[in-house]
Amino acid sequence: MGITFRKETFRDDFTFRNSPEHIRRFPFPFHEDSYMYAVNIEPHVVGPKGSVLENLIDVDEHYVSEMQDRALVLAEDPLRCQSLPHMTLAGWDLLELLMEQQALGYPEHFTLTRDGDRWRWINRPLGIDDTFTFGDVSTLPYGPMEYITRQSQGDFCILDQRDGNLWMDAGMVTTQADWSLDFDIGMNFFEWHAPVPLAHEKGIFVRALKFLTNIQQGKPARRLNWTMTINPRLDTSPENYHKWGPDRTTVTAENVGDKVHLRVELQSFWRLPRSNGIVFPIRCYLIKMDELVTQPKWARRLHRVIRDLPEELATYKGLTRYRPTLVEWLSKLDDGSPTSPGFGPD
Repeated sequence: MGITFRKETFRDDFTFRNSPEHIRRFPFPFHEDSYMYAVNIEPHVVGPKGSVLENLIDVDEHYVSEMQDRALVLAEDPLRCQSLPHMTLAGWDLLELLMEQQALGYPEHFTLTRDGDRWRWINRPLGIDDTFTFGDVSTLPYGPMEYITRQSQGDFCILDQRDGNLWMDAGMVTTQADWSLDFDIGMNFFEWHAPVPLAHEKGIFVRALKFLTNIQQGKPARRLNWTMTINPRLDTSPENYHKWGPDRTTVTAENVGDKVHLRVELQSFWRLPRSNGIVFPIRCYLIKMDELVTQPKWARRLHRVIRDLPEELATYKGLTRYRPTLVEWLSKLDDGSPTSPGFGPD
């Protein structure tokens, strides 16, 4: 059996929804009733069947609609995809990684066949059947990074490792939580993380950089990050703030369950074999409050996390304007009983 892909939108009429099965597999990011920014990096290994970790690169019911939304973003702003000249080899590395993982995890939807450097890639959901020469950019309609990331859910940053640091020198970024590839391109690890509050003082980024620069090929790592979004909008970029920023003023006690979405990023880190770069996939998952609270444990825990969130983090994540309304709404679903350990629903 293959995936049943939903026809939905992430803009205008916002018809995005999660099926009941997809709600249960949502990567809820809180393992306890409080939250503080942390490194929280672990090995990226295959997880339970039916979870977002069943395959190392996840494809789900939103795949086709997300790829259609990406195409719209790129048509409006081609600078959401950039690659500095020395990053082409890393782009081929990424193409190989994503094709291999998607074909391995979802053979009913993707097929990769290789005869030396002559490759054939079949993407059935998007109606693509291309034969090309690996390493020869002229045989693809786009550069290798752009070609495959137009067919892969999530954002992708390719980091060049040099001078004891990581540099964001290539990326496909159309579903980001209020940061700009066009601004960050060419920056190092500390420069692009500069806006994050509290973490620098705690030495979190020094430890994270040390870990990342030592990632080995074949041993990827992962972490979860989160924020909140009003309406199921994938593109919350600074370039489009005028479109999504005012949405924060529209939350009321009557519509909070439908409008407010938890936005979780499954971030993974992979060493690339030829270029020795690191690719940083940032996979975005959205769930509205009405869907999330169908799992009582998640409702109780989210209430406690948002209620007790340090003010600096609430401000950084853009929650300040509607946080009291959300906390009041969630409080009615929190009977004060203990929550079980771990991320999953009861």
